[in-house]
Formats: sequence, structure tokens, C-alpha cells
Amino acid sequence: MARPEKIRLGDLLVTQKLISNDQLNFALDQQKRTGRKLGRVLVDNAFVTEEQISEALARQLSIPYINLKFYNINLDIVRRMPENQARRFRAIALEERNGALLVGMTDPTDLASFDEISRLLKRDIDLAVVTEGQLLEVIDRVYRRTEEITGLAKELSEDLGDTVIDFGLVTEAPGSEDAPVVKLLQSVFDDAVQVRASDIHIEPQEASLKIRFRIDGALHLQTEADHKIATALVLRLKLMAGLDISEKRLPQDGRFNIRVKNQPVDVRISSMPTQHGESVVMRLLAQSGGFLALDKLGMPSAMLKRFREIIRSSSGMVLVTGPTGSGKTSTLYAALGEINTVDQKIITVEDPVEYRLPGINQVQVNEKIDLSFSRVLRAALRQDPDVILVGEMRDSETAQIGLRAAMTGHLVMSTLHTRDTAGTLFRLVDMGVPKYMVASSVQVVLAQRLIRRVCESCAEKYVPTPQESEWLEHAGVDRQHWASFRRGRGCSSCNGTGYRGRTGVYEMLEMNQTLVDAASHHDATHFMKAAREYMKGHTLLEQAVLRLVEGATTVSEVMSLSEQKED
Repeated sequence: MARPEKIRLGDLLVTQKLISNDQLNFALDQQKRTGRKLGRVLVDNAFVTEEQISEALARQLSIPYINLKFYNINLDIVRRMPENQARRFRAIALEERNGALLVGMTDPTDLASFDEISRLLKRDIDLAVVTEGQLLEVIDRVYRRTEEITGLAKELSEDLGDTVIDFGLVTEAPGSEDAPVVKLLQSVFDDAVQVRASDIHIEPQEASLKIRFRIDGALHLQTEADHKIATALVLRLKLMAGLDISEKRLPQDGRFNIRVKNQPVDVRISSMPTQHGESVVMRLLAQSGGFLALDKLGMPSAMLKRFREIIRSSSGMVLVTGPTGSGKTSTLYAALGEINTVDQKIITVEDPVEYRLPGINQVQVNEKIDLSFSRVLRAALRQDPDVILVGEMRDSETAQIGLRAAMTGHLVMSTLHTRDTAGTLFRLVDMGVPKYMVASSVQVVLAQRLIRRVCESCAEKYVPTPQESEWLEHAGVDRQHWASFRRGRGCSSCNGTGYRGRTGVYEMLEMNQTLVDAASHHDATHFMKAAREYMKGHTLLEQAVLRLVEGATTVSEVMSLSEQKED
């Protein structure tokens, strides 16, 4: 391909009627004052989108615009360009085409970068336009740290030899940031954040050390290393979290903050003694990403509308239920984010505090100093709150205080571990809360699960297996919908899993007069019958089947949700 021509972006966008002259002049003025690129200024001011800029450039240069979201990346070809060059030139090698290499660039009119890329790849180059946001996402995903982590683990193992070293002293020594253990951990954190891992598991086995990541709810092996580096890693992590490095016989919990790609990440750490050493699990909470808005969680629109109305009530209890890892806390944080206004006093009682919320009073429970949920909750009620979030209804005392607060003019939000909405009220009664209190205080119960989404980059239609077909028949899924089922083939975008990201599945039980009367009835089956009648057509399983028919998830994901419901 011939060397691209230089184009004045502003004039091009005006000519193609994507922005006005006034908007261009405003953006040029801002560009002079801030030094930022014109395209970035235009996007930040919402005058135009990244996609519109890329498509305009593609039209002007008569080259293709490639949407990387739906492009199946070839890892071997992408990695022909080193990561630092890909980031510097904002470019990515995509595929072999007619004897040339197709390269996607965010700015194909950048002649200096074009010349450098040609020299670097030593190939004829054909250009395509890609958006910067999608390009950086692909670079983060593709340039994994697997080889680097394996190499650093080997280096650390050789460094240790067969000698016994006081790692506590080594990792605190000057210049320790260059120590193999520190570099190894930094690479592990970098890689975990790149692949959107929620947890890192460091597990010593008899002959090896396994490092695994939990991605979209499923565990994946990252690397297997020499068993003898386990102690070095665990002790370094315990130092970072301020834990007792001499105590190896008891479980310990802590937290620390790190920076990954200039973004703050909060790490919650739990250590536990096992037969072959201390096992460590770390939960990663990216503070910059914050929490999702309510309308991004996957709730059906009618349910979302009603839930929004309920969380703006002045009193009553809102309960979110589901097993560990089903996204209950995320839903409650999203709800708080909607009602967090200057005229609301909001107090949260949590163990632990997962995300820092500006403008909200957050209290961390600490059982060691007798700062229990019930004690903090009593104190919170004397602080004149409008809204109280209780991390979890763990015991009868906490539940009763929370329900009384809901009866006396406070909106109380909390979580419970129950399988569905109908069983939630009886869980509270089992905890020793009087029936009348449960019936009159609980306003709504939201049960939820997370199911994995089909990767859009490699999604394809498929025919269910005989076992899946039998389950679909039993579940009553109409055969005419089977043609819309999809699954992911497995690609670089989803690390070969066929899934990328998760979405929530919800059922909501709002306490109307019929249900309140049934909950007060002496016979428990009376309420269960009324609740099941109310939920008909809107249960978790029925909502999951809708996502299946839309092609958003797979039969196996819906089947696994069904098994969770029945256990």
C-alpha cells in the first residue's frame, strides 16, 4: 500500500457533517489549552463518537474500518508487533492479506508511525482503521503475562536454591522492588487485571504451586511453578497486607492497595493453612471502575422501573438474596448509587467494606473488638439516617433491629443467603424474627444469579446435545425457539472459553396485601402457595430461559442455574 496522505481531521469531520464549525473551533481552542489530541477533545465533549471518527477516516482514505469487538484475533499475527510498539503507535497487526500484512491503526494518517511500523514488521502493509478504546482493550487482552510469569517463577526458584531464607527480611530490604518475588507478583496482578479476573488463587500442592484466576465465575489455571516459591509469595503478600508473618497455623484476613496500569486496585486477602503450606485467595476490586449502574445489571425493564420506585421509598426493607458470588453486593451498591443525593443520609454497615462510596458513611464491622453488625446498627440508628445498608442479615438480633428500623421510617437494604424469593421470609422466621415483623417490614425481595454471556466475537448457532434437548423438553422450552440458541466457539477475546462477561438473572417478589396476609398466617404453606402463584412466569429459571432464547447465554449455563435452584 502507498504511504497514506495527511488529513486535517477537523476539516474532514465538518465536510462529512459530523460536527459543526462552532464545535470544531471550540475543540481547537481546548486542544491548544490542554495539549490533548483533537479527536480525544471531540469525543470527550460528546460532539462525535470514536466509531464516527474512525468510519469518517476510513471513507476518506478508502480503507476498511474494523470493529475489533467482533473481530476474531489471530494471536500469532498480533504478537509480531511487540506490546510497547503496539501501544506507542496505537496499532495492531491483524491478518495476512494478498501478500501483505493488514494493520489496524487508530490514526492511519500518522506518517511517522506508518514508517516505523513498516520498518519494524519488514513487510508490505495494508491499513485499516480501528477505534482507540477497542484497540487498547485488545492489547490488554492479547499480550498476556503467562510466559513472563513462568519465567519469573523459574528465576525465583533458582534464586532460592535449597537454602532456607527469612523472606520477611529479604522483602523489606532496600531495592526489594527488583527482587524476583516482587516482579513475579506484579506480573500476576497485571495479568489478572488484564483478563478481568475477580480472584487470584495461590495454592501449594505436594509437588508444585498452582496459580489460578477466577474469570466470569469459573477458575482457570494461570501457571504451575516450583513448590518451594510458595513460602516467598505468601510471606510477601502477608507483609503487604500487614498480617502476622510468623503465624502459619491460623487463617488470617487483610487487605492492601496496589496500582495496576496506573489504576488503583483494592485487594482483599485470605490465608489458610493447608497440608502443603498456606493457601492464599485474593479478591480484586478495581476502585476506578466502581460499580455498575442499575440499568447495566440485566434486569427486565418493567422490574427495573418498579425496583427504582421502591428504593426511593422512605421506609421498608429491601432484601437481595442468592448464593455467594451471585452479585448481591453489586446490586445494592448500584441502588445506593441511584439514591445517593445531598438530601439523603446513608450509612452502610459492612464486613468488609468492598467499595468506597463518596458521600456515604461506611462502617467496617470488627468482631475482634466487639464491633458487631447489631452494635453498629444500633449506633447507626442514632445518627439520624434516611437509608441504612446492612451487608448481611447474619443473626436474629441484627435482623430484628433492621426490621424495626424499616418499620419506623428508614429504608433498610440487606442481603440473605436463600435460593429464591419465596423462601426468604421463612429464613427470617427461622432466625427467630416474629412473623408480624417480617410481614409488615419487608417491602420487596430480589433473588438473583449470574450467568455467563456468550462471547460476541466467536458466537455461532448450534444444535443442543441429546442431554440438553431432554432438559429443554422437561423445562417446557418451545422447540421453535431452539433455532436461536448460540454458543461461543472460543477465541482470543474470551481466552478460548466461549464466554465473555456475565449478566444478572432476577426474580422480584413485592409484598402486596395478599402476600402480607399470607405471611402472617400460622400455616407456612399458605404463603408459599400465594408467592408461587405471584411469581408464575417471572421466576429465575424463566428469566434465564428468556436470555437463552435471546442468544445471550447457553443451555448449559441455564441448566447449571436450574441445578443451583434445586439443591
